Amino acid sequence: MRTLRDINELRSALGEHRLDGQRIALVPTMGNLHEGHLALVARARQHADIVVASLFVNPMQFGPGEDLDAYPRTFEADHAKLSDAGCDILFAPTVSALYPNGLTAQTKVHVPVVGEGLCGGSRPGHFDGVSTVVSMLFNLVQPDVACFGEKDYQQLAVIRKLVSDLHVPIEIIGVPIVRAEDGLALSSRNGYLNEQERTTAPMLYRTLCTLRDALERGESIEQVLQQGKTTLYDAGFTPDYLELRDTTLGPVTATTRQAVMLAAAKLGPARLIDNLSVQLPSTTTDASR
Repeated sequence: MRTLRDINELRSALGEHRLDGQRIALVPTMGNLHEGHLALVARARQHADIVVASLFVNPMQFGPGEDLDAYPRTFEADHAKLSDAGCDILFAPTVSALYPNGLTAQTKVHVPVVGEGLCGGSRPGHFDGVSTVVSMLFNLVQPDVACFGEKDYQQLAVIRKLVSDLHVPIEIIGVPIVRAEDGLALSSRNGYLNEQERTTAPMLYRTLCTLRDALERGESIEQVLQQGKTTLYDAGFTPDYLELRDTTLGPVTATTRQAVMLAAAKLGPARLIDNLSVQLPSTTTDASR
């Protein structure tokens, strides 16, 4: 695996592969890698000859008071994991390489509608930071495909709209959530949990499963979601949101059958997110909520 930090070196290396007619896949990451990230690399390998993983803790997507300074930097361990996973190129730029003029004067990419509400409502500017850095990486790598995890469902929706709206010739592949044996969705921020909190954390997934079953039986959406929030509060979480949307993140209507339930909740110092697909029956009540 080649490790590159310089933009020109990256472009030169990838230019050689393109001249050879090889397909290129991109896996953007912020490091502190776990099995979920490695699943992205494995999926990318299925779709391309050359897999590029980026490792960059993007300051633009962190808001005031968020965990930019505390976010784990584990470069050596990440390097070893990516090498073992069969990654071909690791692109690990510095902040000054991507933002040579600082963040204040930086051009930003804003994706409307799907980036609003949910995490976008709780973290103003977050998705502008995501869409901006991903646009940079798309421009620098010019991959044929790019892989993103479905755990960050809203982020995946933002990237898909960005690619569609700007006519970017990249296939976006969503990769299913990788979970621990107890159901907790793998996340770099799970490391913030202490032993007791880690024991409690899978309750988020179990609660979503219970709510999904109730919704698929046709129970009231409003009542089910309210009960879910109560359950999370009682378990020690501070829910940020618990919502049911259609698969495009639009509102659920009386004709919606395929939906997604999305949740974010604080537990100790960690903000956990998760989602589940829901098949709504035609008898669901208050479906417009």
